Amino acid sequence: MEATYNYKVVRQFAIMTVVWGIVGMLVGVILSAQLMWPTLTEALGPLAPYLSYGRIRPLHTNAVIFAFGGCALFATSLYIVQRTCQARLLSDGLASFVFWGWQLIILLAAVSLPLGVTSGKEYAELEWPIDILIAVVWVAYAVLFLGTIIKRKTQHIYVANWFFGAFIVTIALLHIVNSIELPWMLAGGVWWKSYSVYAGVHDAMVQWWYGHNAVGFFLTTAFLGMMYYFIPKQAGRPIFSYRLSIVHFWALNFIYMWAGPHHLLYTALPDWAQSLGMVFSLMLIAPSWGGMMNGIMTLSGAWHKLRTDPILKFLITALSFYGMSTFEGPMMSVKTVNALSHYTEWNIAHVHSGALGWVAMISIGSLYHLIPRLFGREEMYSTRLINVHFWWSTIGVVLYIAAMWIAGVAQGLMWRATNADGTLTYSFAQSVAAMYPFYAIRLIGGLMFFVGMLLMAYNVWKTVAMGKAVNDARIPDAVQA
Repeated sequence: MEATYNYKVVRQFAIMTVVWGIVGMLVGVILSAQLMWPTLTEALGPLAPYLSYGRIRPLHTNAVIFAFGGCALFATSLYIVQRTCQARLLSDGLASFVFWGWQLIILLAAVSLPLGVTSGKEYAELEWPIDILIAVVWVAYAVLFLGTIIKRKTQHIYVANWFFGAFIVTIALLHIVNSIELPWMLAGGVWWKSYSVYAGVHDAMVQWWYGHNAVGFFLTTAFLGMMYYFIPKQAGRPIFSYRLSIVHFWALNFIYMWAGPHHLLYTALPDWAQSLGMVFSLMLIAPSWGGMMNGIMTLSGAWHKLRTDPILKFLITALSFYGMSTFEGPMMSVKTVNALSHYTEWNIAHVHSGALGWVAMISIGSLYHLIPRLFGREEMYSTRLINVHFWWSTIGVVLYIAAMWIAGVAQGLMWRATNADGTLTYSFAQSVAAMYPFYAIRLIGGLMFFVGMLLMAYNVWKTVAMGKAVNDARIPDAVQA
């Protein structure tokens, strides 16, 4: 019997990426609407408290990062590691456990967060039983991925697997250390609530060591692994510089770990720690742009393909947003800039230029490349729909972040404006009222991106319906040089 790849788990994660993308972005649209119409959910009666802004904002964060982004990373990493190592996944049973375990975690989050069952920590809002389940599933994923690399038939470990491996190991470390907590018995003997073992500024430092590096490794390093495989594949060109990819890997991963304190400027954190975070943030520009240029320059000699290939448009535009947001982030970590930008809508613009422009678009492009191969098709059902999706999403994200940039700068300037006698020129309520036109534009941009996901879902559904699940993709016998 010929050895074949395990495409089943890749298909499962790929389809759920689209499903959770729609769910997560729908919640984001609802949140945008609530900022314009705060009483929007009151008509739901007894359900209203569970759909309040404070309850579903963390639901949105978890859904788009860990459900949509996470499923995209699981799908692509488990596909790439098999193809580049010419080996089937270490264990089909373990692969199935990782898939169903991750879906269970997402569903538990979707229930517990609207109920208000959280630890209250940014990016780590889940409670201790779910935190333990996350650790178990993640360790299983690490064993599955790294075990497949160990049993590889190729001598070389392709660079994308280095990025995925670093992301997997680091996220395990971050999650376990940040989630160390003491369970607490509530009235009625229910063990559910917990308290962090860290106190005060130490808790804040550990939290933003986790929070920033969750961005650094879950939303940057991991998706660069995606980039290093799918851009060369889609372009039909070798990566521009393999040597640069290795330098990029080590520089990015070392420097990122030290930049977390830039989230705590002008707080009780010691000044030297704040300055350390700022300096390492500025250093991040070099490896970040090294990776961006490596991906973009892969199209050298093949730029003409952008005219006719909307999948390449997604991938290259994603890299452009990556370059922009990895320049903007270090600039916002400079103390004088941060004094204006912090707590304003500028942060929302920055986050979504990375989340929608980089993470979502690289994921969408990669899935458009991947899904036909999982269902025995040469291409997606409609290339024209992919092109419509690209322009619709690009215009949407530009409207979104441009509105929030302008709103953020206006907000920061209004907060710091003073009269000749030292009193504030504007009340806080006036600064909120000034945001409404920008909130309207943000809502339009978000709606456009959400509609783009619906177009993708239709295209995927038609592709799956016309195709047949591939379970017999043969592993080559010969070992490539």
